[in-house]
Amino acid sequence: MAPLRVFLVLLFGILVMFQTFSLPGQFAHMAQESPDQAYLRWPMTAVSVFWLLCIQVVIVSTWKLLTLVKNDRIFSDASLAWVDVIVWAIVAAWVVLLGVFLYVGFHASDPGLPLLLFLVLVGVAVLGLLMVVMRALLRQATTLRTDMEAVI
Repeated sequence: MAPLRVFLVLLFGILVMFQTFSLPGQFAHMAQESPDQAYLRWPMTAVSVFWLLCIQVVIVSTWKLLTLVKNDRIFSDASLAWVDVIVWAIVAAWVVLLGVFLYVGFHASDPGLPLLLFLVLVGVAVLGLLMVVMRALLRQATTLRTDMEAVI
């Protein structure tokens, strides 16, 4: 679990760097280079930062779940709450992605970007539904463990 924690910290730090420096700077540069699309600077910055925030929520929740595993408390209501946080972060990111997909789809002159966004939209939906299945499995395992402890 230690290597996973190292990479979670590394990923979180990289995401913070992107949120504060890279993305705002990139969209400011885009606005300077393409003044006709400068109106997209702040919406694109906000949406991108929001998506990274959703990923950060998943990282923190995963860290908390790893702590529960380490303390042998993964089969508890606390773990279900953290999985719920992950599911809702994915749902929030997906809803915003759907909005971006619809906006781009109605304004695109080329099908490339809408198709790419559709692929990502389906991928995020699959990830979210997979987390719902994993949550159901965790709930069943928690119930089984609670029942076994009651018998013993």
